[in-house]
Amino acid sequence: MTDQDLLRYLESFLTTRRKDRFDKVLVERTKHFTVATEDVYQLHNTSAVIRSCDVFGIQEVHIVEEINSKRIDREIAMGAQKWVDIKRYHSVKDCISQLKTEGYQIIATTPHTNDTVLQDFDVSKKSCFFFGRETEGLSQEVLDQADTFLKIPMAGFTESLNISVSAAIILQHVTSKLKQSNISWQLSPEEQDALRFTWIKKTIKKFDTIVENYQKKNGGT
Repeated sequence: MTDQDLLRYLESFLTTRRKDRFDKVLVERTKHFTVATEDVYQLHNTSAVIRSCDVFGIQEVHIVEEINSKRIDREIAMGAQKWVDIKRYHSVKDCISQLKTEGYQIIATTPHTNDTVLQDFDVSKKSCFFFGRETEGLSQEVLDQADTFLKIPMAGFTESLNISVSAAIILQHVTSKLKQSNISWQLSPEEQDALRFTWIKKTIKKFDTIVENYQKKNGGT
């Protein structure tokens, strides 16, 4: 539980513009949908996916680095890694297991399986959209564990899109459809407060010193 008095005190160190921005973004954040990338080789692709998640209000991104392990390209992510929660895994098995424990269905995005086209996707269920490697696509393990296959309709000769483009198209569609529904998709007040606290911590200089002084003043430890 976030200390409300401390939270209000910390907010006093924010500019009015930054505080208003936090308020506006927080009400658009969701964990109803999330995204996972599997061993994406090109650094800029993973970074661009994270950026799209931030843009469309997806709070959590799951990155599987079973083969390829690389840092986030901050220039391409445009600071999105600061506002989005990034969870890393060394195996697809661990990632899928965790997601299913949290109640997510596994959605394998692939242009080669005609299961569900994007326009017909049911947004009512908590879902994690899996995006695979640039050339090989998703691993057989993800395909075997998938609850649904999702396809973006294409009318040209090219059979696939860059994963960062695919992610942006899918997220724009499903989040727009979600927000037009009666589904309870927003973060809970407790989750919003916890996230607000985290964002403030990443924003305020000398955060630890400020908190320490506050606790001393108020008899905390």
